[in-house]
Amino acid sequence: MIKVWLLSHTPQPEKTVASAARVCYSAVGGEQLMESITDEKAQEFVQMLAEIGHESPIEHASFTFAVEGVSRSLLAQLTRHRIASYSVQSQRYVKTSDFNYVTPPEIAADEQALARYNQIMADIAKGYDELSEILYNKHIAEICPEGKPKKSQRSKAEKMAIEDARFVLPNACETKLIMTMNARSLQNFFRLRCCNRAQWEIRDLAWQMLALCKQAAPALFAHSGPACVKGACTEGKMSCGKVQEMRERAEKLG
Repeated sequence: MIKVWLLSHTPQPEKTVASAARVCYSAVGGEQLMESITDEKAQEFVQMLAEIGHESPIEHASFTFAVEGVSRSLLAQLTRHRIASYSVQSQRYVKTSDFNYVTPPEIAADEQALARYNQIMADIAKGYDELSEILYNKHIAEICPEGKPKKSQRSKAEKMAIEDARFVLPNACETKLIMTMNARSLQNFFRLRCCNRAQWEIRDLAWQMLALCKQAAPALFAHSGPACVKGACTEGKMSCGKVQEMRERAEKLG
């Protein structure tokens, strides 16, 4: 199950964005603008920026999330959003015996498919352990021919072993990560990944992240969500046809 936490964000994100936008047209500096603008005025200014499509000032607000319970398959999609920072649990340094894995809902809903899927995961876990042990013994023999390795030598041999054994691990393998995006990147992320056309796992992640963002900066993310929340659907003939449902779902978040 996907779990998401908003670890931190730019203090007073809406005031920061409003101050950044106003400094372009002001004789005073950013510190004075930040001190003088009220929360209400900041929200009004952020809403005005959204209405006129002036997005660059919102890059000054950043949000950092902790994410758990997602697959390596999702990670491949997530890192396509390049204006972001990612720190991901390493399979080179973390041994993943008896690894947790993500089960697609369509597989979970079919008894026969689920049984086969679980067996495949168990077989992979067993193969990973066997391969890790073979490689560990090989490296120990090379590092310590006398056969009495020190703790540091055992650690080195294990790292070398799992570095190669990880190649058999599946896309379903769970991982953990911390990521940071600025508000403009998040708006783009939500526009693409909250859409019903997005893959189910990253869509679930996107909606959870959006809920947290709306709590932290409601004016900044007031119109966030799939493209159809703010305007027309951008999917053309591939549209899900559920524009009203999507707008209502986004509205319920805050």
